[in-house]
Amino acid sequence: MSTTTDNLLDKAHALLERLERLLPNAVPAEPAWNEACAFRWDHQQRLLRPVVNFQRIELGDLLGIEPQKQRIGQNTKQFVQGGTANNVLLSGARGTGKSSLVKALLNEYAESGLRVIQIDKQGLVDLSLIIGLVQGRPERFILYCDDLSFNADEDGYQALKAALDGDLVALCDNLLIYATSNRRHLMPDYMTDNLATKYVGDEIHPAESVEEKVSLSERFGLWISFYPFSQDEYLDIAAHWLQHHGWQQGMTDEVRRAALQWALGRGSRSGRVAGQFARDWCGRQG
Repeated sequence: MSTTTDNLLDKAHALLERLERLLPNAVPAEPAWNEACAFRWDHQQRLLRPVVNFQRIELGDLLGIEPQKQRIGQNTKQFVQGGTANNVLLSGARGTGKSSLVKALLNEYAESGLRVIQIDKQGLVDLSLIIGLVQGRPERFILYCDDLSFNADEDGYQALKAALDGDLVALCDNLLIYATSNRRHLMPDYMTDNLATKYVGDEIHPAESVEEKVSLSERFGLWISFYPFSQDEYLDIAAHWLQHHGWQQGMTDEVRRAALQWALGRGSRSGRVAGQFARDWCGRQG
């Protein structure tokens, strides 16, 4: 009988622990701040987990985006040095270095106190918990949302919109939000949205549908756009990564032809595709 009772008590304790983690006002455990410079927010467990094996990419590895690097780099430098800075939306063509630029900035300024917390859109509803964890700490934190896009009825959409500019409680001074997206407005646009501004149907103020779609992206202080690379830019990036992986013969006609065929097969001339070609080529050449 006592064994059965003990089993029931163990199950009850386990259930209570799981319920406590799900409570909206539960206080997260203190993160292991000294273990890493990058962290990932675990929405299920409400924990900030260190990312020990963070990708080591340098600003010098990112070619073809000099204006973007300069603008975001200056904003980040201001922030790390304790000055005022803006939340940033990096949007545009896929594979052009949006996410890599955020990683490179961490590698550039980690020794100066910069930290990055990666969060997915489901975890944005926990923004108040994350603010509570970082508020008052000496480090400077970038909350990094990769490949972000929303539908209007998602919980994270309203949470992010309020946090950026609208909530009564402001973001703490040592936290900025950097988001990357292939969508400039972070939400899908439909032809009916534009038609609604011309043809009045059931909605009294149809233009407000469009206003709602752009309202989130406009709350970012900086909009940085990334564009598809030209053929010459693509080949320059491929040459850089070939050298990085040990290829010493340069961009010969054979390599150039293979790089262009690789891009044609992928349907894209991007930095990501150039890096993938270089790894494949160097691996096959030994």
